[in-house]
Amino acid sequence: MEFSTERLTIRPFLSNDLHDVFNIYNNDDICKYLLHDTWTHENMQEEFNKKLENRTLTKEGMLSLAVVNDTNVVGDLSVWYTDMKDTVEIGYSFSKTASGKGYATEAVSGLVKKLFDEFDVHRIHANLDARNEASQKLCERIGMRKEAHFIQDFWNKGEWTDSIVYGMLFTDLK
Repeated sequence: MEFSTERLTIRPFLSNDLHDVFNIYNNDDICKYLLHDTWTHENMQEEFNKKLENRTLTKEGMLSLAVVNDTNVVGDLSVWYTDMKDTVEIGYSFSKTASGKGYATEAVSGLVKKLFDEFDVHRIHANLDARNEASQKLCERIGMRKEAHFIQDFWNKGEWTDSIVYGMLFTDLK
């Protein structure tokens, strides 16, 4: 999958994207709400190789996409099918330098439209750490609705955390 929005190109990762992506995931503030730890120089190639391999959305495989502004990767989008028929989950991370410019809203909004239009999904959802207010606001800006707030349901990085689930159907698109 590859597409463009007004200011961005969304495409599969390329090998020369490594350092831009490392700059996203080598940041404790960005990774504190994610399931994985901050990338290090020792593990960055191994972690990045996983993104390079995720080039096609299938029932068995995740899709990872680079969000590119000019020539720099400013974000990472992920999509995978859940166990429920025609349902996908999305995830996203953006560099600190992209913060406040609307890139995340533009990219994720474009992604959900593509998923509904070209992959004929029935439902899209996002499962968030409840402390991640920026991610909650992003979900709401693109038309997702808050459907659940689970209390201390997820053990991550040595602590129990709350989870929030946002969801949307095609009819929820703004």
